[in-house]
Amino acid sequence: MIKRFAFAALLLVCTAAPLAAQDWIRTGTGLGVEKIRIAVPDFKAASADAQSPALVKTFNDVLWNDLEQAGIFEMVSKSFYPLGQFGGPADIRNDAWGNPPPSASMVAFGNLGVNAGYVVVQGWLFDVKNPQSPQVLAKQYREAASDENARAIAHRFANEIIFRLGGGIQGITETKIFFVRTTAGGKEVWEMDYDGANQHPVTKLGSISLSPRISPDGNRLAFSSYYQGGPNIHVWSMELNRLLNFPKFGGTNLSPAWSSDGTKLAFSSSRGGDPEIYTVDANGTNLKRVTAYRGPDVSPVWNPKTNAQIAFVSGRTGLPQIHTMESDGTNLQRLTNEGYAVSPSWSPNGQFLAFAWIRHYGPGAPGAQDIYIMDVASRQWVQLTHSGGRNDFPSWSPDGRHIVFQSNRSGSDQIWTMLADGSQQRQLTNSGVNTQPNWSAR
Repeated sequence: MIKRFAFAALLLVCTAAPLAAQDWIRTGTGLGVEKIRIAVPDFKAASADAQSPALVKTFNDVLWNDLEQAGIFEMVSKSFYPLGQFGGPADIRNDAWGNPPPSASMVAFGNLGVNAGYVVVQGWLFDVKNPQSPQVLAKQYREAASDENARAIAHRFANEIIFRLGGGIQGITETKIFFVRTTAGGKEVWEMDYDGANQHPVTKLGSISLSPRISPDGNRLAFSSYYQGGPNIHVWSMELNRLLNFPKFGGTNLSPAWSSDGTKLAFSSSRGGDPEIYTVDANGTNLKRVTAYRGPDVSPVWNPKTNAQIAFVSGRTGLPQIHTMESDGTNLQRLTNEGYAVSPSWSPNGQFLAFAWIRHYGPGAPGAQDIYIMDVASRQWVQLTHSGGRNDFPSWSPDGRHIVFQSNRSGSDQIWTMLADGSQQRQLTNSGVNTQPNWSAR
């Protein structure tokens, strides 16, 4: 019987293990790591252009949100900041920021101006605990003046800070999340920024499309759809904004998943009568069946670290459970042994699986469907959501610090994110019904 354990126990497991477990600590769950205290005073308006106030506000809001959500910072409350505006290095007194009440370690500051139709941003990051050489980062950006570009510059500057202070791991502020939105015409694939902004449709097929999965290079979107029959696996070109040619395999074809090198897809197909896991090359050729058991096998995902393993859901022993196998179908391992477990998602470092689990399944059983993570080697697990209702379809961010998922806790299915320790849960979508999120790799 798998036993529940506290985060302190997980820390002991991770500390005893080598590099992969250290990645788990470093990539932002806060286990055993003191977060960096960072102050982010509002950037100073550097011009009198009529666009400046709105763009400065957009930039400041996005930069604060990006750093707050990064999972590696303790944001210093603005009520503790020294008085004044801080638009350049000459405005910063290290002792005023490094000592109480701010007690900051780092300060990110700068200015934004609009000139001749361009927004120009200068930004600095200072280590105020190092008065001899405080400058960590100095950047300048110039783009056409628009709210969209003010957001984009804030994302880029935040990523620079996160990369410098977060162990050389790229931030996620420029990544995308793909999901399914229910519309009057059916279900379409939509896309949004990692923080929920810029929500817009990708497909407009007037059909039912499910399980979107973006390729590692971000150029192709695989999904299952009833468009022109099916359900079949379809591949959409993000560059051409249209469907690409992809073979139809017969039967019910669901839940495609890319290998992390983008050369293969795994999916579930009932073409032989029973739903089994198949793999194909990225263009749909070289079809291979990798499971052959009675009972449905669905929802495959590749180990992104090695591409040598596939995790999937199987009903071969009764209720759905999470299994792993080698990518050729050998070395089958069952990871969960109770309840109802679905929707596995592999962490970028290949050490953990996130999944949805009803641990006590059946009429009158206590508990709900929640998101869990499991260390694949030790089989130890941690519960991340405790909200009640139905939480499903977790997907890891490329930095391993965050998980996106769907939840009906607010009354309808919506997309939420959280840090990988279950903290900072935040709703990203609010209108309509939104499900099955997938986080881009870049």
